[in-house]
Formats: sequence, C-alpha cells, structure tokens
Amino acid sequence: MELLKEEGFLIDWVKDGQECFDKLEESDDGYYDLILMDIQMPILNGYDTTAKIRQMENPKKATTPIVAMTANSFDEDIEMTQKAGMNGFIAKPLDAEKMFTILKQSIVEN
Repeated sequence: MELLKEEGFLIDWVKDGQECFDKLEESDDGYYDLILMDIQMPILNGYDTTAKIRQMENPKKATTPIVAMTANSFDEDIEMTQKAGMNGFIAKPLDAEKMFTILKQSIVEN
C-alpha cells in the first residue's frame, strides 16, 4: 500500500471479497478507477468477487478494471484470472515497476 501511495494512488482497503463488492456497489459511478484484487480472500475469493462485479446492473461499475494479485503465477492461474473477467495479472513477490505499468495501463484502457 505504501508503494501505491508514494506513486500517487488513493487507496481504499477491504478485508474480503464481499466488502470489496459492497464498497463498489455503494460508491458513486466512476469513484473507483481500478480494483487490485487478491485471489485468496475470505468470504468471496477474487474469482467469485470478480464474477459478482461483472454481473452488476450498473455498466460503469461492472466494467471497473480489475487486476489480480497472487502468489500463484502458473499459466493456468493467469488463464483463470482472464476467464474470470480480470483485466491484468500481477504475481507476488511484487516487481514495483511492472506493477505500476500494469495498473496504469489498465486504468488508461478503461
């Protein structure tokens, strides 16, 4: 989070997938530019949370860019994030430069 703040990102942090969905649902349109989604979360994992977001009635919220963040970086893990509707993939441990490139690209493309 500190790396993101130092780069100028404003951050909301949530403890699980359901809270992520709820925050997005309660927010104004366009409030969130991007969701950095951990795959391993309690209540709703990253895949299920993404699926739920992609099914939202509000098209602006349903298409919010979502970038996966996970220690699982096998080809099948990357493929699963794409199938879930995520826009990008960041493997742990983090490469800060690569992370910022992916995040900024995902925001610009949206």
